[in-house]
Amino acid sequence: MKDRPVREGRVLPVEPNDFKTKNALYLPENARYDDLLTLSDDADIGKAINDAMELVEQQSAQLVGILPKTYTSFKNDLLRELLRIFNNKTLDEVGGDLIGRIYEYFLSKFAPAVASDDGVFFTPKSLVQMIVNVIEPKRGVLLDPACGSGGMFVQTGDFVNENGISANTTMTFFGQEKVEYNAKLCLMNMAVHGLNGIIKSGDEANTFYNDAHNLVGQCDYVMANPPFNVDKVKSESAYNAGRLPFGLSGVNSKKELSNANYLWISYFYAYLNETGRAGFVMAASATDSGGKDREIRKQLIESRSVDVMLSVGNNFFYTKSLPCTLWFFDRAKIDENRDSALFIDARNYYTVVDRTLNEWSIWQLKNLNAIVWLYRGETKKYSNLLEEYKKETTERLCGLYLLMENDLELLERFADPLRGIKAEIESTLNKASALQELYHLNGLLQKYTSVLNEQTKSLISYGDGLDKDEAKTYVQSVSKSISTWAQFKKAVSSNVESTIAEINACRTIIKEAKWLTEKFDDGTYQDVLGLCKRASLSEIEEKNYSLTPGAYVGVAPVIETEDNFPERMVEIHNELRALQTEANDLMDIISANFEGLGL
Repeated sequence: MKDRPVREGRVLPVEPNDFKTKNALYLPENARYDDLLTLSDDADIGKAINDAMELVEQQSAQLVGILPKTYTSFKNDLLRELLRIFNNKTLDEVGGDLIGRIYEYFLSKFAPAVASDDGVFFTPKSLVQMIVNVIEPKRGVLLDPACGSGGMFVQTGDFVNENGISANTTMTFFGQEKVEYNAKLCLMNMAVHGLNGIIKSGDEANTFYNDAHNLVGQCDYVMANPPFNVDKVKSESAYNAGRLPFGLSGVNSKKELSNANYLWISYFYAYLNETGRAGFVMAASATDSGGKDREIRKQLIESRSVDVMLSVGNNFFYTKSLPCTLWFFDRAKIDENRDSALFIDARNYYTVVDRTLNEWSIWQLKNLNAIVWLYRGETKKYSNLLEEYKKETTERLCGLYLLMENDLELLERFADPLRGIKAEIESTLNKASALQELYHLNGLLQKYTSVLNEQTKSLISYGDGLDKDEAKTYVQSVSKSISTWAQFKKAVSSNVESTIAEINACRTIIKEAKWLTEKFDDGTYQDVLGLCKRASLSEIEEKNYSLTPGAYVGVAPVIETEDNFPERMVEIHNELRALQTEANDLMDIISANFEGLGL
């Protein structure tokens, strides 16, 4: 409203077309929370919400027949309470794509309930973000032939919009999804994020047998997380459907493919135009599989389109613990990289979310992306990232000072050791002219945390030993707004908790910045043992055309220290699980081969 034009002293009302320019859905009055909440107690709220869904669908051709309209199944009291929860001004004040974040949260929660055992599962956000970051979509045609709930489209839209371009005006999104339920999720997800797309579902969208959009050789970008290790694909139908520039992979005695991984890989390549890029998730075993797969892989490597191969560790998926590999094709690599490929082994580089789930943090995503930038000679992007690290660290520390001041005030007589450390942190920050000079802060922040915990325990012990009147006198001498020792202790604990959380955030950023600059300080790509390797075509040929990053990057020496011992134990545990998974995959392949021989 603040930007609305004024005519004859009157602010022009907002109209549906104004929403279209913002890539947003216009909601008629009867489809708004405020209107629905004014319904009388005896009204049929379920029917009113169903009608609201109809009105929303009328605003978007791609939503017609997609939104749920079964709200009459629920009681009025429940529906009214849900409407009240979402009609909350606090949600508006949070900012950003809040509804999209809520959607993604629930998507991750119900993924275990809807993901089946046929290789279909939802793609974690950090893997999608990594693919988008490396592909760098800007404008043109994007296809996801196994689009699921639409995560590739959503992240692409965010990436393009963040660069000051409207994704809906510069990108055309096409998707295929065999499971109609997932296709509906995709369309809703795109609508929530203000995106338009053409999504085909059902039998015509079975990518093994259909090119639903006729896009062979026409795509600027292909992104996908296809189902892994699918078997029983009819070889004749797949062959007749085309898109196999390197031929068909192995067929068994039943004229079926025992593993369709290389069907997908061939499709992704076939859809690209002469300058196209592809990024996709694939089972880790596909980088080194033999037989016809190896021959297809050899031709693919010799086409000089393989750009980057990135190994991902266990527990990145919501419902599966298996490792995987991210593949990246580029049909128009720079001349310096035309006869090589970049291999990155990131199996031991991640953030633990909980016991069963890992992810890449925003800074880890940036660091892995920086390796690709340097490999491509894009040193300016690397320099900008270092500046971003310095800016973020400085700004967070400035915000941290306010929490530290509260610590000193609340801890009072126990605060002297903290004052000295805080002064040293300020001095280091003020003298730092380069990012590397800020790394000393990590040790100081750790020291501050340790001393803060010690002094807080001393304060609590001191206060708990006072009688009621003494405690009240002490509290009043420190804070006029707190009257009891219990309230004061709660305030101290809350502030200390906030301080430590912010210190940990600062330390994480400093740690990731140090991880990057220790390896590529001057902004020039170099091979790093155990992490990355630029391998020539001849080197790949020597490895029997393997595309497994671990075969090229080697193993970095591990210097055991007290600090990295827990991390090393996690690495060892993950290596064991990876070997177990690989053994299971090999058993499946052996069983499939026996089946193909009719044994």
